[in-house]
Amino acid sequence: MKVLVTGVTGFAGSHLVDYMLTLKNVEIHGILRWRSRTENIEHFRDKISLTECDLRDASSTRDVIEAVRPDRIFHLAAQSFVPTSWTAPTESLVTNIIGQLNIFEAVKKTNLKTRIQLACSSEEYGLVHENELPIRETNPLRPLSPYAVSKVGQDMLGYQYFKSFGLHVVRTRGFNHEGPRRGPVFVCSDFAKQIADIEKGRREPVLHVGNLDARRDFTDVRDIVKGYWLALEKGEPGEEYNLCSGRAWVIKDMLDYLLKMSKVKIKVETDPSRLRPSDVPVLLGDASKFRKATGWEPVIPFEQTLQDMLAYWRER
Repeated sequence: MKVLVTGVTGFAGSHLVDYMLTLKNVEIHGILRWRSRTENIEHFRDKISLTECDLRDASSTRDVIEAVRPDRIFHLAAQSFVPTSWTAPTESLVTNIIGQLNIFEAVKKTNLKTRIQLACSSEEYGLVHENELPIRETNPLRPLSPYAVSKVGQDMLGYQYFKSFGLHVVRTRGFNHEGPRRGPVFVCSDFAKQIADIEKGRREPVLHVGNLDARRDFTDVRDIVKGYWLALEKGEPGEEYNLCSGRAWVIKDMLDYLLKMSKVKIKVETDPSRLRPSDVPVLLGDASKFRKATGWEPVIPFEQTLQDMLAYWRER
């Protein structure tokens, strides 16, 4: 089976490859940009095929699809940091929507029967009322950031290409997922890295935070990528599925858990620059539809995820 992973050098992409390397008879191809950072893939770089490609370039994307002729595509490449979408909304929309459109057009024009998984996002739900919790796939989409709007665009484009052209597209709406290799701009990894830096004496014993009242449904990335694989094994084309733990952590409680593992005394201060123009107050998902379709179940406790993440930054 030929599998193509976009965003292979990223957080989820590298963990997906780790998982696929444990499977038999899977030939793995990855797309990366010339300026991609490759530290996440150095441990398996010689076990997969890598091709330079900017998905925003239609002809480049078509060339790769025609050369690889993948049986499956896991589309994980994206501008995925919510705050960046406020400062660079055009780039977020173009990268996320047009990049995906180029993949669809390439698969369609090459007449491939490729199964495509789209890594959509719980951010699409945006403003969720307490009486709508836990969030099901039928919940209204009320996006609260340019990033979330871009993911709604990807999501709906996937549905449209399934209905219009019969593309085998499965949309997974992943809630927050964390683990080793997570970029330090994301909240759990950011806190873990700040703690590791303070322990090494690289910064003052003050940890800077944003909104600690938000509630998030966290899952370990190593469970999430198994869900991605199952989405194309057992998921129905055209359908959307939540991938989540079904448990919401208050950000402050997550921070307190990390601080308890710290070797030094640390003061916590709010940094106004870390507050968003509009924040999603709560994301708590219901993955029963996906569980029923695939049998997927997250097995790694989030406490373990936090321990592994702090250990990762201490090593680095």
